[in-house]
Amino acid sequence: MSEGHRQPIVYIDRSDIRPGALPELRESVARIVAFIEEREPRLLAYGFHIDDEASAMTVVAVHPDAASLELHLRVGGPEFRKVAGLIVLRTIEVYGEPGDEVLRLLEAKALALGGASVSTHPRTAGFARL
Repeated sequence: MSEGHRQPIVYIDRSDIRPGALPELRESVARIVAFIEEREPRLLAYGFHIDDEASAMTVVAVHPDAASLELHLRVGGPEFRKVAGLIVLRTIEVYGEPGDEVLRLLEAKALALGGASVSTHPRTAGFARL
């Protein structure tokens, strides 16, 4: 595994919330968080941020490495698809080096949840204290 794959990965996605879906979405994301927390002990941080006024949601996850993000996409995929009728995923941004397989999984998630754009941003300089 290359050095880049052992570096932290920050994942951010942004979605529009479909009209009338907010109450159900709040319940759904609480279930997703509980599901992921139980099954992914290496995931460092995971949060859903809902802006009621803008009818928008942002998800932020911090993974210790690309393998953690890959596991997240595989384990969580069926759960993420359950909210497909509640949101339109607009963007996925990944900060770090996820690798080809993770990029393939991200593209599949983007397609399943609304056709979002996927962008990656390799680290130019920095450090992590995890």
